[in-house]
Amino acid sequence: MKINNRKIVVVNQASNYLTVGFCNAFFNRFEDVSLITGSIHIQEEELDEAIKVTFINRWVERPAHKKIWAYLLGCWKIFWLLKTKFKKHEVFFVSIPPMAYLLNIILPNKFSMVIWDVFPDAFKITGMKESHPVYRIWKNLNKKSFKKSYKLFTIGENMSEALSQYVDKDKILIQPIWSIFQENNKVNKHENPFIQKNNLQGKFVIQYSGNIGLSHNVEHLVELAELMRNDEGIIFQIIGRGPRVPFLKKMVSEKQLPNCHFLPFQTDDMFPFSLSAADIGVVILDEKTSKGSVPSKSYNLMSYGIPSLYLASNDSELHIYSKKYQHAECFESEELGRARDFILSLIHDKEKWNLYSANAIKASRFFKRENADLFIQKYLAD
Repeated sequence: MKINNRKIVVVNQASNYLTVGFCNAFFNRFEDVSLITGSIHIQEEELDEAIKVTFINRWVERPAHKKIWAYLLGCWKIFWLLKTKFKKHEVFFVSIPPMAYLLNIILPNKFSMVIWDVFPDAFKITGMKESHPVYRIWKNLNKKSFKKSYKLFTIGENMSEALSQYVDKDKILIQPIWSIFQENNKVNKHENPFIQKNNLQGKFVIQYSGNIGLSHNVEHLVELAELMRNDEGIIFQIIGRGPRVPFLKKMVSEKQLPNCHFLPFQTDDMFPFSLSAADIGVVILDEKTSKGSVPSKSYNLMSYGIPSLYLASNDSELHIYSKKYQHAECFESEELGRARDFILSLIHDKEKWNLYSANAIKASRFFKRENADLFIQKYLAD
C-alpha cells in the first residue's frame, strides 16, 4: 500500500541491479520515487518506468585522477540537485561516490544510507595510517554524518562492527543484499558455449570474475596457480578489468604459468555461461579491509551452487559465511598451501564437491530479491 505525499530520491553514481531493486521496492510504498545516477546497468530486473531518473556524470574506473575528478564532480552535482530539485525529498544513498553521503552534514533532507564499503578504512590498502589527516578528518565527518542519519544500513555483523567505531551500534540496521540471479540456472558444461569458446572441455576451472582493483589481491590467486602448476587439468581463470591487470599479466608471464588465463569482462548475455563454467569461485579481499566489505559475486556463486574459495581475513564477513553455511572455505594470504589442499579435496572427492554445492544453494535462499523489500520495511519501521 502506497504512502501518500511521501517522496524519496535514491542516489548512486553507478546504478546496478541492487539500486534498481531499492528503487522498485520503494516505489511499491512511496508515492514518488526518483533516482540520481550517472548510469544504469540493467541485470535481470528492469527499473519501473514511473521512477524519475536524473542523470549526472558517469563514474570512471581509471585512470586514478579521472576517477577522483568523477567522484568530486558527482558530489557537487548531487549536492546541487538535493539543494534544489529534491530539497523536499527523503534521500537514500547507495555506495558510490564513497564520500557523497557526507552531504547530509550540511543539507536538511532526511538522509539514510546503505554502507557496504567502509571509508576511510578502505584507504588502509594504500598504506594510509589512521594518523593521516585525510583519515582523521573523514573519521570525524563519519561520526557527524552517521549520527545525523535517519536510517543507517549495512549488510552483515562484521561490517556493523566496522561501523560501530563511528556510531552507536544500536543505530546500525543489518540487512543482507541479494544475488543478480534468483534461480539456479547453471548451464551444463557439455552445453555451455563459454566452455566451448575457451577450450575448457575436461578442465577443472577455478575462476575469479570481477573488478581487479587495489582491494582485490588477485596476485594471491596467481601465487596459488604457481603452487599448482604441475596439477594437470586445472585452469585458473581471471575475468575482469582494473588498474592491476597489467601487473598480474606480467607476473603470470614472468612465472611462465600455462594454467593461468585472463579474459575481459563478459557481456550480460554471456555472464551466466561464464559463471556456470566455474567449478570453484574465488572471492578475494585485502586483509586490511575485508571486515568492511562483501563482494556481490559471493551471492551469485551461491545462487548457482558453486563452491567458493575465500581469500580474506578471519574477521571478515566472508569468513562468517564460510562457517555458517559450509559452502566455502576461507583462508588468509599465508595459508595458500591449505587453500591448495582444499581445491584438491574438491577435485578428488566428488561427494564433498556436491555437499559444498548443495550448501551454496541453501545459503542463497537468504540472499534473494525479497531482501530489498525488507530494507524498505526496516526503513519505514519506527
